[in-house]
Amino acid sequence: MKLKRFLLRYYPPGIVIEYEKGGHLKTKSIDLLDLSSETNPDELVAEIMQSEPLITESRADQVKQLILRLKQKKGQQNHRRFCFTKELKAHILPLTNVAFNKSGSRFITGSYDRTCRVWDTASGTELHTLEGHRNVVYAIAFNNPYGDKIATGSFDKTCKLWCVETGKCFHTFQGHMAEIVCLAFNPQSTLVATGSMDATAKLWNVETGEEVATLDGHTAEVLSLCFDTLGNQLVTGSFDHTVAIWDVASGRRIHTLVGHSGEISNVQFNWDCSLIVTGSMDKTCKVSFSPQGNRVLTASSDKTARLWDVQSGVCLQVLEGHRDEIFSCVFNYEGDTIITGSKDNTCRIWS
Repeated sequence: MKLKRFLLRYYPPGIVIEYEKGGHLKTKSIDLLDLSSETNPDELVAEIMQSEPLITESRADQVKQLILRLKQKKGQQNHRRFCFTKELKAHILPLTNVAFNKSGSRFITGSYDRTCRVWDTASGTELHTLEGHRNVVYAIAFNNPYGDKIATGSFDKTCKLWCVETGKCFHTFQGHMAEIVCLAFNPQSTLVATGSMDATAKLWNVETGEEVATLDGHTAEVLSLCFDTLGNQLVTGSFDHTVAIWDVASGRRIHTLVGHSGEISNVQFNWDCSLIVTGSMDKTCKVSFSPQGNRVLTASSDKTARLWDVQSGVCLQVLEGHRDEIFSCVFNYEGDTIITGSKDNTCRIWS
């Protein structure tokens, strides 16, 4: 194994190692979730060197400088107001999605006008117009933390892979039988996952452009998907009211999570890959008993999110309270807080 370079990850704090093994470029993460202003950088470097053979004495000072930068960033105060700075006439038709690269220096916009555009954040200058799709560009993403590639998914049933610097199209991934509505890069930026209205998800090789696997098992549209932080598993949420956990290497379905009674709108892993939160458009049912002892089943207007154990596939908790569809749900990086956002004009914080 040969160490190539370090990549700094501010949120959550950590260092990504890029290395070469057997002629292939690979990455691994050193998570520093307990980093604080009190952390001794020399002691932390010693701990990292003891557990990570790629980091030798010659790299110790470089690692220390990265830790100091992480500490400085963590100590910055973020209690500030956001002020409007500029408006961009981005597209001739409505926008579908926006996304930043890791540093925030660039962002991308997708649109009903069949294009994705790349922008310089500071100046608001358009850098590239990514043209080639024959229908709405609905799903977009950078391959963070690298930020040198963009994936776009379209209602034309294809996904395209682009170069950020030149705007050149590397590959067009063809194989879905219906619109692509969600996509994601794996953390290593070697795979792109796409979810489609054809009830499947697919995995694509970033280097060759070839289809790696078709994840077949849902009976309705796949609306949301997410890799875990190691890139070993993928979770998909569907209009068939179920969530599936897949092994990325084999394409095998590990668990089907059953419990929601409506379409799944959003799925997310927590940072240590032990939990999944799912948002849905469902209603809960409650069982009560009449004075005569008869069981009565009543429907509640509450829409739910659910918390699942990844290893067992068991539902750990039902998060109730929203009065309309839950469109988004997310963990914080520590994994001890969940936020859900709903069509009822509220978000709920669960600790």
